[in-house]
Amino acid sequence: MYKRQQSGLRAADRASPSHRARKNVVPKTDNDAMAHSILVAEDQSDIRELLVMNLRNANYAVQAVPDGLAALESQNEKASDLMILDLMMPGLDGLEVCKALRARGRTTPILMLTAKSTELDRVLGLELGADDYLTKPFSLAELLARVKALLRRADLQRAAQLGAPAQPTLIRNGDLEIAPAKRNVRYRGLALDCTALEFDLLLHFAQHPGHVFSRAQLLDAVWGYTHDGYEHTVTTHINRLRAKLEADPMRPELILTVRGAGYKMREAPG
Repeated sequence: MYKRQQSGLRAADRASPSHRARKNVVPKTDNDAMAHSILVAEDQSDIRELLVMNLRNANYAVQAVPDGLAALESQNEKASDLMILDLMMPGLDGLEVCKALRARGRTTPILMLTAKSTELDRVLGLELGADDYLTKPFSLAELLARVKALLRRADLQRAAQLGAPAQPTLIRNGDLEIAPAKRNVRYRGLALDCTALEFDLLLHFAQHPGHVFSRAQLLDAVWGYTHDGYEHTVTTHINRLRAKLEADPMRPELILTVRGAGYKMREAPG
C-alpha cells in the first residue's frame, strides 16, 4: 500500500512558500550542465517544485512528473540524461520504474530518494539498477553534488566508448579480462554483464591489484563523492560483483575483504 514519506528536505532547506526564493535556492553556478536533461519524479508537490527550481538554477533542463507511470512514459521518446525518482509514489513506485527501465536496456543514471526507515528498499533499489540513493531528509547542496557526480561519470563513459580503439588495451588478472575502452568484461572466457557502476568499481580494483581501499576511498574514486552513512552502497556493489565472479561468494578469491581496512583485488598471478 502506498504510504507517504516523511518530509524530504533538511530543516535548513525547508521554508514557507513565501521564503523559498530567498532561503531554499542554492546559488546559481556557471557549470557545464546546460546540455543535461533531468527528470524529477516526486509526488509531493512542494519537494518537487523545490527540486525543479534548484536544478534549473544550476543550469539543468528539468522535466517534472508526479508519479511513476508518468516518469516511465516520459522516457518513451527520448531518454533523460539523469532521473531522480522518489521511492514511494502512487501507482508505479521508484523501484518498479527503475526495474522497467533496466529491463528495456536503458542505462540512464538513476538517483533514488528514500526514507530513512527503508533500508531494505535502498538495497533493493541498488540491486535493481539504481546508481545512487539519498535518504530523506537531505540537503539540496548534497543532492546537487550527487547529480553532478553521476552526470560526470556518464559523460566520461560516453567519451570512452566514442573513442574506443579497434584493439583496446586489456587488463588481465587470471581468468578476468577487462577492455576499459569498450567497457567489456570477460571471466573464464564468458562475457560478464555488469551495470555501469559495477564495471567502474571492478575496473578500479583491476587497475590497482593488491591495493587496499576503504569504502570511503571507493566512494570518492568511483562514485565521485564521500559522505558518511553511504558506505553501504559500496558493500552492496561488491557483493553483486562477487555473486557474478566467485564460485563461492562467501569465500571470495578475487575481490578480498581486508578486515578493519577495506577491500582489494588479489595480485595478478605470475
